[in-house]
Amino acid sequence: MYKSFALALVSALLVIGTGERLQPSIAGTCASNCGPKPLQFTPGQPVTIRIANRTASLVLIQRIQGTDPIPLQPGQELEFDRWGGTKPNLSMVFWDQISLPLLARASRTGKQSFRLEILPGGRPPGDRAVYIRDDGRVVVF
Repeated sequence: MYKSFALALVSALLVIGTGERLQPSIAGTCASNCGPKPLQFTPGQPVTIRIANRTASLVLIQRIQGTDPIPLQPGQELEFDRWGGTKPNLSMVFWDQISLPLLARASRTGKQSFRLEILPGGRPPGDRAVYIRDDGRVVVF
């Protein structure tokens, strides 16, 4: 009996003590706090990619499907006109020559084109790849 009374007392004190700090919640729509819409292209259509190295060191980029790494000097930009498409998936990896972490930012520049800026920083190991999925969505990881 003593244990159940003590439990009830503690429960009542917790409810009373937190009552002043309770705040009503206001429901919102996704439009109020969703962040930017992800990049997506028409599946099966060729995509133009412009890659910019905004780091102070050499960055190497390589398309997954059988190409050699391409060196990208600091400040250099390359454009791959009509490179691939979304079928098969377009995958590309990139890395800093001296293994520093990188941060990649993708932005749409046209109906079937986007720009990938490679920046210094990010949490180790940093961003290492860009992937255009079968459904046309662009994923950087």
